[in-house]
Amino acid sequence: QVQLVESGGGLVQAGDSLRVSCAVSGRTFSSWTMAWFRQALGKEREFAAAIRGSGDNTYYADSVKGRFTISRDNAKTTVFLQMNSLKPEDTAVYYCAAGGLGIPARPDTYLYWGQGTQVTVSS
Repeated sequence: QVQLVESGGGLVQAGDSLRVSCAVSGRTFSSWTMAWFRQALGKEREFAAAIRGSGDNTYYADSVKGRFTISRDNAKTTVFLQMNSLKPEDTAVYYCAAGGLGIPARPDTYLYWGQGTQVTVSS
């Protein structure tokens, strides 16, 4: 059974940095595209970043490009999202997603989802 467990969320101030992690159980982790989506209160879930299995290709939403960096450690079956220069509008529950071969920014690409971790950025 595949499980995704996010960690590292919290309350920070605008301009601060935070790194969230997603630990994944699953023998085929290194072949999966991994992604982070986020959902603010009252809004739809939106794509933030994705990374292919090899780590060579990454994708970002325009709203986070230049501030967020997605990375992965295939040996530890973990994916990370380093978030710098955080803004109040980055406040959301951040979800880790795994698997699939479709378009990285589409939620229906992914087979497995974590429960989410709350990131709150105060102004």
